[in-house]
Amino acid sequence: MTTLADQDWRLIAEDVRDGAMNMALDEIAAETAAAGGPRTLRVYRWEPSTLSLGYHQDPETVDWDFCDREYIDVVRRQTGGGGIYHDSWGDISYSIVAPAAELPGDLMECYELLCEPVLEALSRLGVPAQFAEQSRPAIYEPACYLRGLHPAHDVVADERKVSGNAQYRRRDAVVQHGSLTYSVDAERHLAVFADSGVSPREFRERVTGIDDHTDTGRSAAVTTLADTLGDWANADEGDWTDDELSRARERASGKYASEAWNRGQTSGRATR
Repeated sequence: MTTLADQDWRLIAEDVRDGAMNMALDEIAAETAAAGGPRTLRVYRWEPSTLSLGYHQDPETVDWDFCDREYIDVVRRQTGGGGIYHDSWGDISYSIVAPAAELPGDLMECYELLCEPVLEALSRLGVPAQFAEQSRPAIYEPACYLRGLHPAHDVVADERKVSGNAQYRRRDAVVQHGSLTYSVDAERHLAVFADSGVSPREFRERVTGIDDHTDTGRSAAVTTLADTLGDWANADEGDWTDDELSRARERASGKYASEAWNRGQTSGRATR
C-alpha cells in the first residue's frame, strides 16, 4: 500500500452546497481519483439544512411535511445507516476520497486509518474524543445518532456520540464521509423523523457537540478540521474543475434530487 501523504491530494474547504450536490460531488470525486486525478479532502456545509437518509432507509420514517415546511432538504446517501440531520450551522461534514488500491482492503483497518485526522482534529479542539468502546442499545433505528454504537466508526466524547462516519467502496475508489456535530439542536433533529417517540432529553443523553466541550467558534472549528486533514495527507489547497462541477450538477439533478432516488422503495437497493 502506498503512503497516502506521498500522493496528490487537494483540500477543498469550506464547500457550501445543497444536499444533492454534496452527494453528487462525493461521487464525482471518486471518479476523478479512480481516473488518476487528485485524491480529495473536503470540508463542507449543507445549505439549506438537510436530512441525509441511509442507503436502505425507509422513506416512511421521514416527516416530509415538517421538512417541506421548514425548508429542509432530504437526500439519500450512498452509505448505509440511519438518517442524520445536518444543520447548516450546527453540523460540520467532511469527505476523504482516494483510489481503492491505496487504502486497506479490510474495512476496520480502513476506518481506523481514515478517522485518524477526525480524532486528531477533535483533540486539537479540546474534545475528549475516541472510538466508542462500550456498546449502547439503539433507541430509534432510523436515526443514525440513536442507533447502537459501533466501535469501527462511531466517535464519542464522554460516552456520547459526537461524530458518525461511513464508507462506500467502489471497485476502484473509496469514499468516506462523516458528520461532526458542532452544536446539538435535539428538537429539530428529532422533528425530521416521523414518530420517533424519543424526547430531547433522551437525545442529549446520547449526543454531544463540540461546543459542549470548548468555547471555540464554529469557523475556527471548521478551520481546525480542514488544517488537520491537510496536514494528515500533505494536501494542497484546491478546488473543483469546471468539468467536475458540470458533471456534478447533472448527477445531482438526474439522481440525488429525484423523487425516485429519495423516496423510492428500499427493497430493490443493492447491499452496501
